[in-house]
Amino acid sequence: MQEKSGDISARLQHPRRSLGNRHRSQSEKFLNLSKTDGKYIGWAEQSARQAILYDFTNPNNWKLLVEIKTILQDEIGIRAVLEELFTVLGRDSELLEQLKEIDMLVAGIDLLNAGLQVDPLDPDKWVNSIKSSEEEKQKFANRVRILDLRDPRANVLFSRRLERIKEQGDEDLFIELERILLAQHPANYEAWGELGKLHERRGEYNQAWFCYDQSQTYFPSVKIRDSFRERMEAKMDGGVSKPWVAPQITERIDFLNRMQRLATPDNHRENKSEKKSQEKPLEHETMNQKVMRLKKSGRIQEAFFFVRSLATEGNQDAIKMLDQLRSELE
Repeated sequence: MQEKSGDISARLQHPRRSLGNRHRSQSEKFLNLSKTDGKYIGWAEQSARQAILYDFTNPNNWKLLVEIKTILQDEIGIRAVLEELFTVLGRDSELLEQLKEIDMLVAGIDLLNAGLQVDPLDPDKWVNSIKSSEEEKQKFANRVRILDLRDPRANVLFSRRLERIKEQGDEDLFIELERILLAQHPANYEAWGELGKLHERRGEYNQAWFCYDQSQTYFPSVKIRDSFRERMEAKMDGGVSKPWVAPQITERIDFLNRMQRLATPDNHRENKSEKKSQEKPLEHETMNQKVMRLKKSGRIQEAFFFVRSLATEGNQDAIKMLDQLRSELE
């Protein structure tokens, strides 16, 4: 279920519902035609895959593809679709491991339906499923703290859920969990900007600046950090008693170090325990060596925040490397 286009990340960040619906409709037509002419089943499968590509948030797109693969007796394909879905729903390594023991031709559709019922893709249905229960909300928070949400689709899905949490008034929990999401997918400059606005509204100006700074780092043409500074200077001109100044370099580095620690979920580290001896930093490890080590183990987000902290200190090599890492993240 992979796309060769270099635009895949942008498409996944902003699901195109109309295109998803169009491809699903085409797939359903081909599926009906395949009942009298088998050559159409391949076209039905291809259109169903495109439907998910353009809109991973519609459960009907997933159901249709599994239905087609069941008709094709494609057990491996059904397993791949379910693994993909569970990646979108937050990669749980234990759950994925359990799937290996199940006959997908027999239980694939039931597993899919059960997964979507327990964990709805629609954020409004999801928030209704937790019924404003504090216990359910904490269960969700605990999931976010341990799941691997580096996949852009998972990050978008959980960000939308967090928006519902914020709308319920739990801003502190929203801020904590949104930082975890952004640490695992720091290229989401829009989310950085929205988090900054919340901090600014709450009067937490240093935290707002950190978020705006990250947003402008990823999308320099939108001067969100510079606009914030102008607003703050205008407040000072208006007679604010304690003028705000941008955070010191040490504070910025502390923030980036915290984000680096959040960038890889705890369960990912545990699953990689057998490689810990290989991943231990050398006593005199250079920046390039550390970045290569982190990238090799799939931890490019950590590498970015590490290099960003060095760049904040004025390290010229780190400043040059930032653009490369930023493009890889995108």
